[in-house]
Amino acid sequence: MAMSSKEATAGTSADSGPSPAVRLLAKLGNGAVAGITGVSIIYPLDMVKTRLQNQKPNAHGKLPYSGGLDCFKSILRHEGVRGLYRGLVPNLAGITPEKAIKLAVNDMMRGYLAKRSGTTPEKLSVMDGALAGATAGLCQFIATNPMEIVKIQMQVAATNTTVAVAGNGAAAAAATQVTAMGIVRQLGIRGLYKGTAATLLRDVPFSFLFFPAQALFSQKIHARVYGSEGKPSTLCVLAGSTLAGVLAAGAVTPADVIKTRLQSSSQPSPPYRGLADCATRIMRAEGPGAFFKGTVPRCLTMAPLFGIALMMYDLQQKIVGW
Repeated sequence: MAMSSKEATAGTSADSGPSPAVRLLAKLGNGAVAGITGVSIIYPLDMVKTRLQNQKPNAHGKLPYSGGLDCFKSILRHEGVRGLYRGLVPNLAGITPEKAIKLAVNDMMRGYLAKRSGTTPEKLSVMDGALAGATAGLCQFIATNPMEIVKIQMQVAATNTTVAVAGNGAAAAAATQVTAMGIVRQLGIRGLYKGTAATLLRDVPFSFLFFPAQALFSQKIHARVYGSEGKPSTLCVLAGSTLAGVLAAGAVTPADVIKTRLQSSSQPSPPYRGLADCATRIMRAEGPGAFFKGTVPRCLTMAPLFGIALMMYDLQQKIVGW
């Protein structure tokens, strides 16, 4: 029987569509662009968050910073605007594959699980969405851990002497001599994966919470604004992703504090022996509140970062058309 022109057109379109490998490469590229955009915008907040989480009492029992605003002003005063962006370049070098992997793997997994369930990615169940997110979080640590440890050591370089705490610019000047390649050479491959357990403890639960919440919030906001269901608009994706970022970032802050302490170059004496030892000593010396140091800056960092990244990713997907 002859095929209708409509069927022929559909068949030709399907055959000429991009292969799974091309789709994956495109999604990786979209994720990389999205990550670079988001990180470049929010990096000063990330600097403040890291300094707050890594600060320790001086000989008189006083902390260097009284809060996020004080930390921000102190960095500007003693290190200048460049101090707020210390470590940005190596962070971008690491965030490119990290965000590419996270967003692309989550997207591909959502598509796979939706196809298996006979539904669309927009209507995927919360548990399947959480599974897709957790898979993305598990895959990304290959790029995340080296990038994070270099970034943290560059961000805290100016605080590694008592001179910096006293407000002298000497330590800030010395910090400019700390380079990403110098840290990589000093640590080696094994050192770049220090604190991997803490990174996984942070990133897998974060993605487990964030991605299903992001999809749910984006859909609810779209339905509220437009009065109909369907694929969320780009601005609804921005709003939903930002709200989900606050939820997930706040929930995993304790793991982020532990990871920051383990990966910082300013270790106590004796140095932390691992995740459990670090958590135990923080609790004993500083109490449970220490696990939530930097929660507000972290939420203010992660929420817009993922909001902007997911918005850019969604926008690029809509431009590409698949």
